[in-house]
Amino acid sequence: MPRIQIQLPEHFAFSTEMTLYLSHMNYAGHLDNALLLSLVSEARLRFFKSMGYTELNVEGLGIVVADAALEYKSEAFHGEVMIVRMTTGDFGSKGCDLLWRMSEQSSQREVARGKTGIVFFDYAARKVAPVPDNFRSRAGG
Repeated sequence: MPRIQIQLPEHFAFSTEMTLYLSHMNYAGHLDNALLLSLVSEARLRFFKSMGYTELNVEGLGIVVADAALEYKSEAFHGEVMIVRMTTGDFGSKGCDLLWRMSEQSSQREVARGKTGIVFFDYAARKVAPVPDNFRSRAGG
């Protein structure tokens, strides 16, 4: 089976710091794979907040995660501070990708990279909705 290889842009619109806690570690003493996705979810929440949105209110619509892919580059350990960078890409009519990179702060060692595909969702109508024009223009789409 071929390995996932994620191509990232040179520029990211957003970055945030996240300290790794003991609860993020697995039995082998490094960052747990499931908890990596939890950290990326927190970074996504902060990304939307930086633009004045929540995941339930982006110009009146919510978002739904449609898919996720990630590629591990190195281990990460308790107490390390991660920098998670995020930006948008590959806009379609109903959604886009959120591309991200996680690196250890002091050494800049890349820990993981990935993409999360999101679609916009009208929770009142219970259906997928078009990408809001204002979000598309603000987020670079």
